[in-house]
Parts: sequence; C-alpha cells; structure tokens
Amino acid sequence: MIRIDENTYEVDCPVWPDFLNNRPVESHKGTYGHALLVAGSYGKMGAAILAARACLRSGVGLLTVHVPQKGVDIMQTAVPEAMVSIDEGENTWSHCFTTEELSRYDAIGVGPGLGTGSMDSMRTLLCAALGKALVVDADGLNMLSKMDDRLDLLQSLGTKAPTVLTPHAKEFERLFGRKDSRRERECLQREVSKCTSCAIVYKGHRTQTAGKEGEMYINTTGNPGMATAGSGDVLTGIILAILAQNKEFQLDAAMCATLGVWIHGKSGDLALQKQSQCSIVAGDIVKFLPISTI
Repeated sequence: MIRIDENTYEVDCPVWPDFLNNRPVESHKGTYGHALLVAGSYGKMGAAILAARACLRSGVGLLTVHVPQKGVDIMQTAVPEAMVSIDEGENTWSHCFTTEELSRYDAIGVGPGLGTGSMDSMRTLLCAALGKALVVDADGLNMLSKMDDRLDLLQSLGTKAPTVLTPHAKEFERLFGRKDSRRERECLQREVSKCTSCAIVYKGHRTQTAGKEGEMYINTTGNPGMATAGSGDVLTGIILAILAQNKEFQLDAAMCATLGVWIHGKSGDLALQKQSQCSIVAGDIVKFLPISTI
C-alpha cells in the first residue's frame, strides 16, 4: 500500500492472507468457513445467484443461501454447489433467525435482491448476529436506513466481530445523511467507521473503504465497464467469502473489505482485456475471479 497522508492509503496491492491460496494439505471444506447468504426475492433471484457464485469462487468452504420458496428451484439449478435454506415466505424473506440458528455459520451476508419489506426479519437478524462476521449490502442497507437506532445496532455489531457495509452514494446518504462536498462525505465516512467499528465501503470510481481507526483505503483496480447491474452483488459475495475464511479474525473488517474490493476490481480489469467496457456484465466479473485471486 502507498501512504498518501497520515491516515490515507492507496491500495496498489492489498494484504493477502494465507487462507486464500496457501492451503494446508490436510485441510477440508470446514477449514474455509461456512457462510450464510440471505438474498433474493421473486423477480430478483439474479442478485442472489451472482452473490452466491462470487462467494464460492472466492474460496468459501460451504455456502448456504436463504431464499423464498419461489427461489429454491432457481438457486439449486443455477448454483448447485450451494445449499439452500428455504424461507416460509413464498416470494420474499420473512424468517426471523435465532442466535442458535446462526451459530453454525462463520459469516453472514444480507441484502442482494431482498426488497425492503422484511424489516422485522432484518432487525431480528442483526440482533441475533452479534459476534458473527457480517456484510450488509443493497436492500439490507435500505432496510437498515429506516431504523432510527441503526448507529447503536452497528456499534454493537462492529465491536464484536468484523462488520462491513457496502453502500453506493444514494445508500450512503440514506444511512448517514448527505454532504455537499466529497471532503465532508469522507469525513463523515471516517467518523461513522470510528464510532461503530464497522468498515464502510463507499462504492464508485476508486472505491474508498474506511476503518475503525478512521483510516481510509483508496482502491486502484476496476474500470467504468463495471458500472452495471449486479456488480455490487458480486462484491458482496467476494467479501462474504473472505469474512468466512477469516475465522480467527486475522484481518479486521477494513482489511477484509479492502481485499474484496481490490479482487473485485481486478476481475473487472481482466474481463476488460477480453471485451469492451460497454459489454461487461456482472457475470463476467465472476468469470475472472479464478485468475484475479492467483
């Protein structure tokens, strides 16, 4: 990493943990974590598929995807490597997870393609997930933004285990308010990360990740072709896989997120070598994950 100032770094090469490609001969799938992905709703199962495929391609040992009843056949056909947890709801997420149910997982991802009608389930999950590594994206963030006590919830999560939020500009505004300048937004991003101990990933050109000490990591991979539907779902899957493999919390939330962002952008850059910017779709980013993680 290149230090720009006292607390800002440009990520030319992230911290690369041994668990990604230095695997012990006697390891097994349980060694690399069991992740739970809560994603998808009727008409938005594509988001769940993209996140699940990205998670599996990023090294997770086991993946369970929680989907509504109408998503079961879709998920088991599209991602046969994933196990499926079936919701009571036909079209959307309605199940309220207990702490006991979540105890079998090493990391939890929530948000892609959920819709915003599962507020009770979302709150229950956040309360039950204390002590579990967590990444929240998309509609998970939109539901969180409607909770008046969201900062308290995030602080309780972030101080117990690595917790990552991945908002784009509008989601960031809904969560933490709008600022008139980039400098003011960056200050707010750092401030929220410090007070909650969560890593805040502000997605966009040169994605910025703030950590619990107020540090900021500026990504250097990626290209405009990645500005396409589903790209963020792929990022969620990558970060979820890293969190699940980070079982001993060797890396903090910001390092897990920074690594995931870098890999995501690198995959997009590799895809660009084979095609035009305007032709890239999110599935292309997943396709190049096996090379970007070498």
